[in-house]
Amino acid sequence: MNLIDFDYDLPVELIAQEPTNKRTESRLLVLDGKSGEYQDKEFINLIDILQPKDLLVFNDTKVIKARLFGRKESGGKIEILIENFVSRSVVLAQIKSSRKLNIGSKIILPSGNIVTITNNLNNMFILNFDCDVHLYVHKFGEIPLPPYIKRRQNMIDIDRYQTIYAKKEGAIAAPTAGLHFSKEYLRLLEKKNIQYDFLTLHVGAGTFLPIRSSNILEHKIHEERIIISDELCRKVAETKNKGGRVIAIGTTSLRALEAASVSGDIKSCDCKTDLFIYPGYEFKIVDALLTNFHLPKSSLLLLVSAFAGKDNIFSAYKHAIQEKYRFFSYGDAMFIKLG
Repeated sequence: MNLIDFDYDLPVELIAQEPTNKRTESRLLVLDGKSGEYQDKEFINLIDILQPKDLLVFNDTKVIKARLFGRKESGGKIEILIENFVSRSVVLAQIKSSRKLNIGSKIILPSGNIVTITNNLNNMFILNFDCDVHLYVHKFGEIPLPPYIKRRQNMIDIDRYQTIYAKKEGAIAAPTAGLHFSKEYLRLLEKKNIQYDFLTLHVGAGTFLPIRSSNILEHKIHEERIIISDELCRKVAETKNKGGRVIAIGTTSLRALEAASVSGDIKSCDCKTDLFIYPGYEFKIVDALLTNFHLPKSSLLLLVSAFAGKDNIFSAYKHAIQEKYRFFSYGDAMFIKLG
């Protein structure tokens, strides 16, 4: 499979730069992954598509203020994107700089604190802070908006680039399908007796990284931590036994569910996964997926192409562009069902 086969042209004006006024105001493109047929709806119509036997699985990861700014000792600007906290003073991070940075280089933060580069692991840097990095991030860090949002964060993003059920800190990008849900909408699910539960996948820097190899099979996904409880496993098995659908809210939930089911049955875990889903993958757990629209030539576009079929996805995307749907993190939603 060649990467060029998963490219498409997207007018820049369709890349959503701001969230809608209300979380539930987005549009919804419903795609039948078997027939390829699609329908234009509103997100609020999702409740009419769901059934009492269904189980919705949300990702309750919480986005940390992982973007920091500083300068080199020579004065050049530096941008840091934290991937993982190693300790109270050490992190694994990406660094944007106009020139190569060497081990031992110092980064001066706006507060006057100093960060030292102690190692380089495949373009991910080990950084040593001279202060408590957790406290520093909470005070000075910014929400790491995706690079296609061409502005710095504002006060709205602090609320809206976070799901209303976000609980466990550790992500550097939001599980964006969940951004469409409000507290009122969750109450609608409960009123209709539709079950939902949570898992955790801490979205890492890999979500921003493009596929660089023309041969898709050479691409490697960065490891991300997943946490799946015994209770969720029980609910998944119960849903399957009753003939209900396991519906992943977002590609992160889907990847976590599938990664925990390599043996065929879902198992509870607290582990890391680098599962890369592309066309040809056989899904074991997930029956339907709520997701946003994804970037050309991205691993997530390959994932949805595996789930619904490449031709079906590209036909639906072409329609979405013609109908001026809003794309990517703050954009509209897509519900993909398998029959």
